[in-house]
Amino acid sequence: MRQRPFQQVVVFTATPYLGSPLAVVLDGEGLATEAMQQFTNWTNLSEATFVLPPTPEGRAAGADYRVRIFCPGAELPFAGHPTLGTCHAWLQAGGQPRTPGRVVQECGVGLVRIRRDGSRLAFAAPPCRIEPVDAGLLGAVCRALGLPVEQVQASSWLDNGPRWLGIRLDDADLVRSLKPDHAALRTLAKVGLVAPQATGADTQFEVRAFAAPVGVDEEPVTGSLNAGLAQWLIGSGIAPPQYVAAQGFALGRAGRVHVQQQGTDLWIGGDVAACIEGEVDL
Repeated sequence: MRQRPFQQVVVFTATPYLGSPLAVVLDGEGLATEAMQQFTNWTNLSEATFVLPPTPEGRAAGADYRVRIFCPGAELPFAGHPTLGTCHAWLQAGGQPRTPGRVVQECGVGLVRIRRDGSRLAFAAPPCRIEPVDAGLLGAVCRALGLPVEQVQASSWLDNGPRWLGIRLDDADLVRSLKPDHAALRTLAKVGLVAPQATGADTQFEVRAFAAPVGVDEEPVTGSLNAGLAQWLIGSGIAPPQYVAAQGFALGRAGRVHVQQQGTDLWIGGDVAACIEGEVDL
C-alpha cells in the first residue's frame, strides 16, 4: 500500500452534495483489478475511477490519460459522470492537456473527447446502438416498475458501452412517482426513464436511472444514459438539438444535464463540484 492522491466530487451540479458522487484515485499505477474493485465497493458510491498513464496506442492517438471505471461488482467500459468527474479532478490536480481547451480520455470504449463548455465540462458521446426491445421483457420490466405497459410511449435498447433499456413516458410527474421493485429489476435490465416536463419548467425532460443489475438501485445523475436518451430522442424528432434534463429528484439531488447536438457530435455537459480532497492508502 501507499498513499495516493484522491478526490471525491459531485457531477452535474455546481453545488456540493446535490449531484452524482464519484471517487477519483488520481494514481492507479500498480493496483490490481481486484484492489480497484474492492475499493470501489468500500466507497459505497455508484462509481469510482482510477487514473493511469495512456497505453502506447492511446498516447499515439492523442490521449492525455487513461481511466478505469468501476461500479459495485463490475468494471465499466464507459460512464458519463465518471468521465466528467475524473477530468475535473485531473485538471484540478495539475493535469495539462496536450491540446489547450481539449482533454482526450482513454477508457474501455476507446478515446473520449472532453471540452470546456463555459464553466462546465462536456464529453462527446460515444456511438450508441439503438435496438428494439422484446415485448415480453418490456412487460416484465413494467411490472417491476409498477407501470402499466400501455403508458409506455416508446422503448429501445440504448448501448454506448453500458446497455440501458430506455423507456419514454409522457408525464414527468409519473417518472418521479414510480417506486420500482429493485430485486425484480436485478434480473431484468438497467432501466432509464424519460418524460417531457410540464410547460414552464426550467428543464425540458425528467430522467431516472435504475441499475440494480450492477448493484445500484437508483443512480442520482447518469451521463451514459442521458447520452443514449439524447441520441434516441433527437434522432426520432422528440427532442430539440439542445436541451437540459433534470435527474435526481427522488434521491434529493438536483442534477442538470446539458445536451447539445453540433453536427455529428453530441455533447453531454455538466458542472462538477469538489467535496473531498486528500489521500487514500491503497
